[in-house]
Amino acid sequence: MGYYSARAGLAHHANRKARLCIPERLPRQNPTHHYWQPEAWSITDAQGKARELQRLIDEGIDPREKKRQTLAKAEAAKARQTAEAVTVAEVWKAYIAARSHKWGEHHKKDHARLARSPGTTKTGKPTNAGPLHFFMSKRLAELSPTMIEHWAYDEGKTRPTAARLSWRLLKAFLTWCSNQDEYQALTPDNPASTKTARESLGTPQAKTDSLEKGQLPAFFTAVQGLNNPTIAVYIQSLLLTGARPGELLALKWADVNGKWQSITIRDKDSSKGGIEGTRTLPLTPYVHHLLASLPKRSEWVFSSATKRQPINPPHTRLAEAVQVAGLDSLTLHGLRRSFGSLSEWLELPAGVVAQIQGHKPSATAERHYRVRPLDLLRVHHERFEAWILKQAGIDFEPQQQPGALRVVAGGES
Repeated sequence: MGYYSARAGLAHHANRKARLCIPERLPRQNPTHHYWQPEAWSITDAQGKARELQRLIDEGIDPREKKRQTLAKAEAAKARQTAEAVTVAEVWKAYIAARSHKWGEHHKKDHARLARSPGTTKTGKPTNAGPLHFFMSKRLAELSPTMIEHWAYDEGKTRPTAARLSWRLLKAFLTWCSNQDEYQALTPDNPASTKTARESLGTPQAKTDSLEKGQLPAFFTAVQGLNNPTIAVYIQSLLLTGARPGELLALKWADVNGKWQSITIRDKDSSKGGIEGTRTLPLTPYVHHLLASLPKRSEWVFSSATKRQPINPPHTRLAEAVQVAGLDSLTLHGLRRSFGSLSEWLELPAGVVAQIQGHKPSATAERHYRVRPLDLLRVHHERFEAWILKQAGIDFEPQQQPGALRVVAGGES
């Protein structure tokens, strides 16, 4: 049993599944019905709904399509609300997970170091937060040019070098976000790419710290007087090889070839002068002598006495030696700079120096027509080492047998 109201377009069927239905005829379509349970809808409410649907039909609008659009808008609004709540820290983790396989170890460490939270060292000394930590608790949608410009102004006054690197990492991160479907609506234009932010961070100044010829005796005396032989050998080798500080720290015993008198260094990048990320240097007599004096505690040449890893960069110990020698400030990279500067006293070929140091060839002839074998590099490199030792007042016979490698308890043979 049931009834039908023609005016409202409403029918009530009384059966086991009592329900209200609205017959409706859309243009060029078969009749369709919408059902409501009577216990959920009063007759008056159902009639009102029927009139509402009929108006849509009269206007040529499919109520079903209208409902789908409404639901889609609601879902989009919900997704947008969820996306707008995401923090920079959450997206930063996703960014690193997606991109880190394309990065070198040094670049990975930069991302961790510059975004780290404040904390304490093992000795209890407090550590500062990285420059990028400021953004980690912010919502990604909050980042704006004004916010980043204020951050650049503050950081540029206290630690401009770290801030400039942080800014470059932040720009790359936000560019990645703008290419991801879930984040591109939050960062349509990279808010870090502003002239004001770049100007606030300043332009890096070329560093000029390096050793002069007359400072070599005092320098070698001070370094050889350090109470840590591994650090003393590392600092001297850094000057005599012209390598980057990180490259030499990563040197392993497997990279030292005593038979062919060579060292294989993990180059910064193949585009910087190495082949497939490595370059081979001559193992000069005095450097060979120094390395042979080190204990083989682990796979690394400059190994820590307490951990199976290389020593940390000895910035403090170098500063101590420089102070003892009565010299101006000198950094680890300044020793690499000193290699290039002091080589000019001997008028060594610029291409030879560049190849030893791993600089990218700068001239067409160097890039395409100069292939120097290791033995040719050795001629110039050994001459340079002998000159350095003479200026430093170090009496060393190149023909003498390097000290045997010592093996400590628990180490590798």
